[in-house]
This record gives sequence, structure tokens and C-alpha cells, in this order.
Amino acid sequence: MREMIPLEEARALVCGAVEKLPVETVELLDAVGRVVAADQASDIDVAPFAHSAMDGFALRAAEIAEATEEAPVALRVIAEIGAGDVFEGAIGDGECVRIMTGACLPADADAVVKYEIVGVVEGDGKPGSVVSFAAPTKVGSNIRAAGEEAHAGDVVVEAGDVLTAAGVGFLAGCGVLEVPVYRRPRVAIIATGSELVPPSGVPGPGKIRNSNSYAMAACAREAGAEAVMLPIVQDTFEALRDAVEQAAREYDFVVTTGGAANGDFDFIKPVVAELGELMMTTVNIRPGKAQTFGMVEGTPVFGLPGNPAAAYVGFQLLIRPALRTMQGYRFMDHPVVKARLTADEKNRDPRRIYLRANLTRTAEGTYEVTPAKNQSSGLFGPIQKTNCLAVMPEGTEPQPAGSVVDCLLLDIPEEVVL
Repeated sequence: MREMIPLEEARALVCGAVEKLPVETVELLDAVGRVVAADQASDIDVAPFAHSAMDGFALRAAEIAEATEEAPVALRVIAEIGAGDVFEGAIGDGECVRIMTGACLPADADAVVKYEIVGVVEGDGKPGSVVSFAAPTKVGSNIRAAGEEAHAGDVVVEAGDVLTAAGVGFLAGCGVLEVPVYRRPRVAIIATGSELVPPSGVPGPGKIRNSNSYAMAACAREAGAEAVMLPIVQDTFEALRDAVEQAAREYDFVVTTGGAANGDFDFIKPVVAELGELMMTTVNIRPGKAQTFGMVEGTPVFGLPGNPAAAYVGFQLLIRPALRTMQGYRFMDHPVVKARLTADEKNRDPRRIYLRANLTRTAEGTYEVTPAKNQSSGLFGPIQKTNCLAVMPEGTEPQPAGSVVDCLLLDIPEEVVL
């Protein structure tokens, strides 16, 4: 195991150590945003019958083929069809039917002319009236055909698709009310540190509130996982070993924060090494060089740094892709846009740097990015107030204002193409 590895190698290592979780069947609405595990087919034609796309008059297009403004064609309205109704009669020569949006098209009608371009000669446009048409129409105009969207037996949502809100509506129309999806991973969140107290209490001397557990649990939820915050663990080898061992038996993924470096009270690396296989300890990024990963009893265990920004960046770049892999998602990369720096950046660290930054669009349609003034790895605040991570490439060369850099958009789904 090398001491420092590139980010891409680290991500491949973590994602390669996990597998898709078993399939579970959930109610349709609960499947939104999740990966469908098997092809879903319609039980009927969608739509099941030809219907009108708008309010108008159903007729045979040949009846008004010669209609002009100078010589309009008049037809008698013999019936009115509302949505949900069916007209069983026949449309004879010189006749038409008033029809509402979504209503079933009469068997011998082949076009619908919208209300707005139809004149009323006698009556009020309802049955018994005479209406006039000042222009011809095409066969099929304003008609949605039976089976336009799907035929019975057609696959309408494929395995591997992420179900959207529109997809939920589509499946409902196809008679699918339960969907097989990959199970959400259950993630144990363990904050380590004898200085930590719950957020509900006021910290005493030398103590701080445990914010990492909440942030990492929120990150896990954003990734589609079910997060469980376990009790704070004191800074002893035995306490952390017992907590990790128990969590590895009960959960699909274990995330700890704190104790990932090489100090006297940093124990996650020796704990993982004793309980299972230690596979990674440091990654060539900033913030968050200390990233511990290994397997304990077949369960992935990831030790994030205790500094909030370092933990957040490590989660986004390394843990989130693994959790998405476990749920069957196909896309793992955050959307990236290129932007020009608005100020000089003195890149004096050979590691790849992820700056908390704000991305804006200029009047010309290009992007500019402004890093937050405070880049301390110990702060959540700048992350809340920014909208991307600006990537400074490896090396010690400064990046002057105007340099084009990659910007990771963390609040946009990986499936989005920009």
C-alpha cells in the first residue's frame, strides 16, 4: 500500500470494493430518484384510445377540404363528447361533433379543428348548431393516436434508469404501481473525539459541538443512503475498535470522522488494520490528505479527517461515488464547467486543491469563479455560502487571474449533462 495515491486511484479503489445492494420492491412514489432494477412494461396501450388533443370539433377532414375564407363550409353539430364519454353514433355528411380535450375520438372522425378558428352560423356551437370552417385541415390534426406513447407489453422504463417524477406518472399510466429498485445503503456515521459534545448542549471548557456527524449524515442522505448517527466515540483505541466492529456488522458502510492522521490520539488506521484490511491512508488532495479506507468483515469502513471542510470534500469525492455505486447509478462524476479565476491564486501546494468558490455567469455567457476568502479546512460556513469547488491542478505554480480552471458543481445530479 503506497502512502499517497492520486484521487482517481483512490476513487477506483473505494468504488471497486463495493457492489450493488440487493433489490427491493417499493411503492411507485417511493421509487422516485432511485435506480430501477428491472425493465418495466405497460399493461395497456398508452393512450388506450385515440383522443382529442384540444377542445374543438371532430370531423372527417374530407368534409372541409375545399373550405376557404371566401367560401367557408358549414357543418351541423350533432353531439358533444366530454372527457370520459364515448360517442357511439355515426357522423354523416355535413356533420361534426363538438369534442373536449382528452375525449375519445368518434370512430369515423379523422381530424379535430380547434374552437378558436371555427365560426358559429346558427346557435351557440353546441348540438343543434351550425358551425363554419374557413380552411381545410389535415387528417390526424389535433389527434393523439391510440398507443402513441406505448403499446401493451412495451418496455417503458429500462433497468438502470433513474426514475424521475415524469417517469412516476408514466408508470402510473402504464399500470405499474410497484417498482424493483436497488436497496439504499445503511450508513453508520461515527464522530470521534473526546472534545465533542452533542449539539443540544452548550460546550464547556475545551469542548466543541459535534457538527461533523450531522453534515456527513446529510451528505449520505443527499447521496440516496439511509444515515444513522451513532454515539460519539472517545479518543481511545479500544472505544473506536469496539464501535467500528459493531457498526461493520450492522450497516452497509461505516464512516468515521476524526482521528485519521498520525497523532497520538488518531486510531482509525490501526483499528481498521487490526479488524480487517487497511487499503488506503492518504490521498493527494487538499483539504483532506488523510483519508483512511479499508474493509472490516466485508463492510467498507472510511475514516474521514476531523476538520469539517476536509471531511466534506473527502465525502463528496470518494464516499459519494461508492454509495451511488451500491445503488446502481451509472454516473459518478459531478458535473464540471470551466471558468476563469477572478483573482490570483498562489498554488504553493503540490497536491490538487479544491477551493470553496462561487461560480457566476458573465453577460457574455462565460463563467467566472471566485474562491472564498477563508479556505480554512476547519469551517463549514464557506461551503454553505459557495456553490462549487474550484480545482487547482497539482503543482506549485500559481494560477493568475484569468486562468481557466475546472469547477465541480455539487448541487446538481451527476446525470446532468452541461
